[in-house]
Amino acid sequence: MKRFKGVVNGFGMSALFLVVAMVVGFMPAAAAAEPLKVAAVFETPIEEPWVNQIHVALVKAKKELGIVYDYSESVKSADFARVMREYAEKGYQLITGDAFGAERIARRVARDYPDVAFVFGSGIGPAEPNFGVFDNWIHEPAYLSGMIAGKMTKSNIIGVVAAMPIPEVNRLSNAFYAGAKEVNKDVKCKFSFIGSFFDPPKAKEAALAQIEAGVDVIYAERFGVVEAAVEKGVLAISNMSDQSSLGPDTVITGPVWDMWPTIKQAINLVQAGVYTAQDFGGFSYMSKGGSYLAPYHKFETKLPAEVKELVEKRKKEILDGTFRVDIDESIPKSD
Repeated sequence: MKRFKGVVNGFGMSALFLVVAMVVGFMPAAAAAEPLKVAAVFETPIEEPWVNQIHVALVKAKKELGIVYDYSESVKSADFARVMREYAEKGYQLITGDAFGAERIARRVARDYPDVAFVFGSGIGPAEPNFGVFDNWIHEPAYLSGMIAGKMTKSNIIGVVAAMPIPEVNRLSNAFYAGAKEVNKDVKCKFSFIGSFFDPPKAKEAALAQIEAGVDVIYAERFGVVEAAVEKGVLAISNMSDQSSLGPDTVITGPVWDMWPTIKQAINLVQAGVYTAQDFGGFSYMSKGGSYLAPYHKFETKLPAEVKELVEKRKKEILDGTFRVDIDESIPKSD
């Protein structure tokens, strides 16, 4: 008993409580691990579908995984390094976002913070030790959307209004057209590039020009196209997110990019202390749950049963690996 009292007198009651807590496996809340701090740096406004899908996944991670999440949107290239550095200096352990327009900048910053995990949307590969990459590998649901467009067109002229002729845009555009050609050998496609990732007025203008030229089903690879389709009463395929609400009688469906599998994997690796530079692109494939075809909504009863059956059959084949959508990143040309 005297020895026990000596321990108490020597260390104090608080120290004794800590020792007992460690022995019995209980620790007070204050001693629990701090939540992971995650930041996102976006070049475009949060409403732009590409970055919005990343944002949605991070909001989900905040709710389900208990992370701290903050973000900066509409960050110009001149400010990109500063914003990234500010997050790193404030102790954020994972920094993500889109780096396409600030590719070299983002990679230089990552090299200066080797103990911070970075994972950015990129068209280039990962860089050791800490710069991981991802991309919207949603060419599979784009192909399925093309099958629908090929069946639903009456003029046999479909269209794509996209950002710019870069690999990650080209593969979606080409997959869409390939899907249409599979079910309709007579279909032709017009392609327009607006030269920007986010310029709704310009996208709308390009869509109106295509519709004037006879396009009656249009793939809205960029934001702003659906508005034109609604005005002119033609059918539309949305992109990246479910955009049926923008035109319930116009938007049939479209490829949806679900970033949750990618974000969850990156967070788990950082929390486990085993994060390494890698390409997370595979987590965007349909088989991983990273992409899918948006619900038909009003078109559930409007689409012919034959069309839905064709799409469902092909979807199952993609998921079980018996059909592979070709990755064609060549610049598409209008017929």
